[in-house]
Amino acid sequence: MSCNWGTELWDQFDNLEKHTSWGIDFLERYSKFVKERADIELSYAKQIRSLSKKYHPKRSREDESRYSWCLAFAATLRQLNELAVQREELAENLNTHIACELTRYTQEVKSERKNHFQDGRRAQQHIESSWKQLESSKRRFERDCKEAERAQQVSDRIDLDNKTDGEKRCSLKARQTAQQKKQAAEESRKDYVTSLNQFNQDQHQHYHTLVPVIYQRIQDMEERRIERICEAMRSSAEAERKVLPVASRCLDVMMDAAEGIQPRMDTRQVVEVYKSGFDPPGDVEFEDYSATMRRSISESSYLDNRTEGRRHSRKLWPFIRKNKPPPPPPTSPSPGGVANCPQSPPPAQREPIAQRLNDLMTSGSRTRKQCLRSLKRGLSLKLGAGPADCSHLPPEQRRKKLQTRINNINQEIQREREQRDALLKMREVYERSPQMGDAGSVEPRLEEVKQSLQRLEDELKTNQAWLSEADSRLSDHGSRRQSGGCGLNSQATTPGSSSLKQLDNRSPASRESPDGSYTEDHSAELQFKSRSSEFDDDFDDEEPLPSIGTCKSLYPFQGQNEGTLSMVEGELLSVVEEDKGDGWTRVRRNLEEEGYVPTSYIKVFLDSSAKGFVQSSRLV
Repeated sequence: MSCNWGTELWDQFDNLEKHTSWGIDFLERYSKFVKERADIELSYAKQIRSLSKKYHPKRSREDESRYSWCLAFAATLRQLNELAVQREELAENLNTHIACELTRYTQEVKSERKNHFQDGRRAQQHIESSWKQLESSKRRFERDCKEAERAQQVSDRIDLDNKTDGEKRCSLKARQTAQQKKQAAEESRKDYVTSLNQFNQDQHQHYHTLVPVIYQRIQDMEERRIERICEAMRSSAEAERKVLPVASRCLDVMMDAAEGIQPRMDTRQVVEVYKSGFDPPGDVEFEDYSATMRRSISESSYLDNRTEGRRHSRKLWPFIRKNKPPPPPPTSPSPGGVANCPQSPPPAQREPIAQRLNDLMTSGSRTRKQCLRSLKRGLSLKLGAGPADCSHLPPEQRRKKLQTRINNINQEIQREREQRDALLKMREVYERSPQMGDAGSVEPRLEEVKQSLQRLEDELKTNQAWLSEADSRLSDHGSRRQSGGCGLNSQATTPGSSSLKQLDNRSPASRESPDGSYTEDHSAELQFKSRSSEFDDDFDDEEPLPSIGTCKSLYPFQGQNEGTLSMVEGELLSVVEEDKGDGWTRVRRNLEEEGYVPTSYIKVFLDSSAKGFVQSSRLV
């Protein structure tokens, strides 16, 4: 089937004009579609990049580099950022190489179409003008023929009536008029024949030469337009296909990162991070209260211990941090104690210093003193920085800290040795070839490297000695654990005082202070207290806080650190300050002794009026 517009659509000029106009509109619409898609791709890339940046950690944390699930999430965020880059490149290709080219080509097609249809209109006007001229000569020939025929009829009628001389003269005149009309008709006939031949020639040229050429150009233009749309669609798909391999690799990396998550290794890592190395508490000894003599001895020992505790807690120190409670109470009740005592709750989160400052600025005078105490507890941690041997850390954490430090020192020593060897080789080269440099210029740097190397080796020996000490202590704890106790069951204690002495002879976990620091000896603790003693004088003369309720001790507690208060099981105390979420409650005994006790060791009975006061003070 022929597809030549010039021969098949010779009479569809108007329809071709409408069709080509609609094709150009479609081209403009497709260009707009590509632009909007490029904008969507760019917006999507920006949102993905913003999402990746939002959830990417602002600064690297040690925890996030330790666990496999954190590393997998970080890898996913990096691959999302790479996907955003690929989407930006796709948007750039769509906007620059496709949308802009289509816009430029649309203007060219509009101009070409306008020229083609102007030529078609001129050809149409020419054939119409020739047709009009033909019609005019035809009508003139028809009119002249009719007039000549009428004139001939009049002349013939006059010739039949030849009677008089006057009638003869009229017949001659009518014959002359008929002859003139006949000549005019003949001339009109010639003009009509000429116009007809000219029109036929123009019409043949129009429909067989001009129109096919013009319509063929329009058809070629339309095919180029369709081909350009095809190329644009193909280029768009090809641009996205180029992105797919990179996107596929990103997805593969995400899959590998997800498959690389190892729950067992992460849980083992938690043990490595938080293992303290302390031994669990041993069994609680039996306290015999049946003998009267033993009971009196127990009371006297209790009074001695109470007197000693009063002497230690005479000067209150309310600013000690209260983050970690003491070791949890025993699970099995002792004779004479509470049968079903609740276990101690887990420690609460530390109270931020910024929150304490905010409470300080917005509270009243009495509440402001409490905020100052809480703020001092936060500052005391800054003053009590750990020693160089990491003795403030639990045994297991101390060993890991020292091992990490030793590894870092070994790396620095290796770098210094490599630098020393390089300097020695450089000095040898300078000594063999003086023209290359002065060997004496290397000596200052070499001496500096040797001193640094000696300092690192001394530091390494010191840390190795500390590590050996920590390992020996861990081995001692392990041997005691295997032998069946931490010193609790091997020693006999007198009834009444055994519960207090157990807290002294228990595992090293009992030496954990309310601020969460672990001390191997009392010298570090005394140093810690001396640094913060300068703050105590400001609060020596303040008025005592009112009691807001009472409490009953569920377990015995021996307060060895300053700021804590010793108590025995079943003792009634006054509550001065309620637990603020850090696991410690401030209590008072006989208006003289005041200190902090673990909240999980007591049962609190708040007054109804005191509850309202506490709630109002919290709102303030």
